[in-house]
Amino acid sequence: MVTQEQVEEVLREVTDPEIGVNVVDLGLIYGIDINGDEVRVAMTLTAPGCPLHDMIARTAEMAIESLPGVEKAHVDIVWDPPWTPDRLTDEGRRLLGW
Repeated sequence: MVTQEQVEEVLREVTDPEIGVNVVDLGLIYGIDINGDEVRVAMTLTAPGCPLHDMIARTAEMAIESLPGVEKAHVDIVWDPPWTPDRLTDEGRRLLGW
């Protein structure tokens, strides 16, 4: 069975193309639920109305589905609570030069 750490690791390969930092270090991942061979991720974006939200979500789903043991991934875009820069990881801050 896939682990949360494995899911987080492949999500580090998914970047926000406008910012150039991965979705984990941006603090966009709000939750990961693993149920057998299905993975559901709650993810936000840095701003509502982001024109690339479908592309980012689908890229995340494909990355998760590349893991052995995962048959289906679902990424749900959520807006509550709203994203703030406080959610950035230390690595995210470093990558952004903060």
